[in-house]
Amino acid sequence: MLRVTVRSPELHPIALRAGERLVFGRAPHGGDGGRRPGRYAVALPGCAPHVSRVLADLVVEDNGARLTWRGANEAMLAGLFEAPGGARRVTLVRGMSTVLDDGKNELIVFTGRRSGGQDTDLALTFMVTGAPRPGEPTEVRWTTDPVAPGVAVTEEAPGTLSRYSKSWYVALALAEPLLVGDDDEQRVPTYQEIHQRVRHWRGGEAWNLADPRRVDEVIKKISKIAFGEAHDPYTALRDGKLFNARFAVARRTAQRRLVTVEDLDEVERAAHTGSQAGPSAGGGSQTRLDQGRHR
Repeated sequence: MLRVTVRSPELHPIALRAGERLVFGRAPHGGDGGRRPGRYAVALPGCAPHVSRVLADLVVEDNGARLTWRGANEAMLAGLFEAPGGARRVTLVRGMSTVLDDGKNELIVFTGRRSGGQDTDLALTFMVTGAPRPGEPTEVRWTTDPVAPGVAVTEEAPGTLSRYSKSWYVALALAEPLLVGDDDEQRVPTYQEIHQRVRHWRGGEAWNLADPRRVDEVIKKISKIAFGEAHDPYTALRDGKLFNARFAVARRTAQRRLVTVEDLDEVERAAHTGSQAGPSAGGGSQTRLDQGRHR
C-alpha cells in the first residue's frame, strides 16, 4: 500500500496512507470545509508572514500521491525518477499539480521561513513508498481558498525586481542560459556579454553597464533580493567559502522566477521589431514548468 511521510526540521513526522489528504501552509485550518475524516490541516512552524495561509494539499491514492500548489509563494520540488539524468526539478506555481516520485522528494519554499528576523528557505521532505511508478507533472485549474476566520492578512512577499529596471535587465541577461536550457555547465555570461545583451534589448542604451564594476554592483543587488541577507553568496565569499557566486545568483534568479522565459521572449520580440520592451508591451509572467531545463 502506498504511504507518504512528511518531514520538516520543526515538524513532527506525518504519515499518510491511501485515502488521506494533507493541507498545509501558514494557517490552513478552516480554509477547506473544516475537519473531516482522513483530512489533516497542518500549520508549518516558523512560516514567514508573507507565506500563504494555504500553500498546498497532498492527496494520497492507491496509484500515487498528488501535490497541488495553491499558494502565491513559489517553490522548487526535486525528486528522483527512472529517466536519463535521474533528478527532476519542478518549479511550482499556483494552480500546478504534480505526482510525487517514488522515494525522496524535497520541497523548498523560497524565503518561506522567518528565523532570527530574517527570511530563509522553508524545506519539507516527502518520502513516498509503495508507489507503482513515478508520475509526470501536469497543470490543473484551481480556485482560491476562502479566508480562515481570525487569521492575520498575509504580508507582501519580499524581494522582487522592478520590471524594465536596470536590475531586471541585468538579471535577464545573467539568467538567460538557464532560461533557454543551456544549464549543463556552470557558465554564466561575462560582464561584457551582459552589457551587450542589455544594449541589444534596449535599442543601444545600456545605462553605465559598459563598466564591469557597474554590472557587478547590480548583480550583488540582485543577489540580496534572490537569496535574502542571510544566504547572500557574496557574504559567504567574504567568509572564505569558495563557489561560483554569479552562477548561484543566476540559478536562484531563474528558480524564483524573478525573470522568466516569457520576459526573455518579450524583450527579444521588441528588439526584433525595433521597439523597446515596456509596460505597454505586456508580457506578464505565465505558469511555467521546470524539469531541470527552462523551456
